[in-house]
Amino acid sequence: MMSMDDKKWSTIIKPKNKLWDIDFIELWRYRDLYTLFVKRDIVTQYKQTVLGPLWFFIQPLLTTLMYMVVFGGIAGISTDGLPQPLFYLSGILCWQYFSECLNKTSTTFTANQAIFGKVYFPRLVVPLATVTSNLIRLGIQLLLLIIVYVYYLSFTDFSFSVNWTLCLFPILIVLLAFLALGFGILISSMTTKYRDMTVLFTFIIQLWMYATPIIYPLSTIKNPNIYMLMTLNPVTGIVEAFKYSVLGVGEFSWTLLGYSIGFMTILMVVGIVVFNRVQRSFMDTV
Repeated sequence: MMSMDDKKWSTIIKPKNKLWDIDFIELWRYRDLYTLFVKRDIVTQYKQTVLGPLWFFIQPLLTTLMYMVVFGGIAGISTDGLPQPLFYLSGILCWQYFSECLNKTSTTFTANQAIFGKVYFPRLVVPLATVTSNLIRLGIQLLLLIIVYVYYLSFTDFSFSVNWTLCLFPILIVLLAFLALGFGILISSMTTKYRDMTVLFTFIIQLWMYATPIIYPLSTIKNPNIYMLMTLNPVTGIVEAFKYSVLGVGEFSWTLLGYSIGFMTILMVVGIVVFNRVQRSFMDTV
């Protein structure tokens, strides 16, 4: 006769989860799966392509060239005295990281329904892996910014005023990551039931870029009402601080950064509450 110690329990009964419930120990236990998802996102993105990882550099480079022609050449939009390649490239890297994280995390449930329906694991592993894989991509693309930066320092008379805010660079990237994560899991939770919301949010993200100082400096906004609306965008303060820390030009404001941090905190709380509620029954509606 088997003793109690020899029995293999297949069912574990736990109390009902609360809306705000993040089991960090469980997330840590699934760190191997998290690593696999990160590798999957990086490898499969350019698998079976001719240029492969070179697309990491080609995308921002071609976008920068297009902005130089359209916004810098035709429209004649100011770049605060900075060389156009540096101004546009710095903004493009920030926005591409934010938008890529947001687009991919916003389809967490719909894009992974086949996996979620077969095996259990903490659902937050997927959006966290997406944010991390895009962070690796951003790190690679920053090499392009450094190359352009070194070129202007070495072969032109242009000089840059590097300042102490460069120390805030990791914090700014983390803020972008968690803003995208918060928006992404919130949108993903909403689109499990209403599929047409995906199209709406894709359109909103495209317009969002023009409400962020990517192709123009915030200093060019002279209308106080429009300026106020621009500063209500939580990404604005981060992008401006990024340009100020890297290039020494822009509007660095603790008020705007504090607003972005507060907005991100509230957004993450709301996003996780909604995410936890939806993940309990999303397979019935997805």
